[in-house]
Amino acid sequence: MPSNKSLDAAFELIKKDPSKLLGLTFGKHSVAEPGQFVSKAETQASPQLTHSSTSPTKTYLAISLDPDAPFAVFPVLGPVLHWIQPGLKSSTSGGSLEATEPFIANWVAASPPPGSAPHRYIFILYEQPEGLETKKFAPKEGQEMGMGPRVRTSLDGWVTKLGLGEPVAVNYCTSN
Repeated sequence: MPSNKSLDAAFELIKKDPSKLLGLTFGKHSVAEPGQFVSKAETQASPQLTHSSTSPTKTYLAISLDPDAPFAVFPVLGPVLHWIQPGLKSSTSGGSLEATEPFIANWVAASPPPGSAPHRYIFILYEQPEGLETKKFAPKEGQEMGMGPRVRTSLDGWVTKLGLGEPVAVNYCTSN
């Protein structure tokens, strides 16, 4: 099983500190409470992220994982990487984050298998280290990442590889 102490810490963060709740919106569906249900259909496009304490002078990076694959009671394939988006910049209105760099791992919508209980999709926002060369981690020519490298992802490995610190904000939704 991959090392994921960072994933456990992210879940704990939103339990302990409500100010660290990441704004998460799929289309018109806002995830106001951690664990709120979002239909698979609503997750087809990547979500809009917001956080009130982001700074327009800093750059952020978001990582999303599903720790419950293929089944919440038998997560032998999890966590599955759903997204790594660097180059997120805060607008001056409401902390809305917009991507200014290509993805490292393109967004993959929620897709638990038929009959599965809802899976958790966690979104973790980090401050992006200054000078991080995200292009060396991004797929060549904007190609999408296949499923093979996404399965059994080590969040701790990505945190180390990208030189990330503690999460700025976290949220999660459920879907099936």
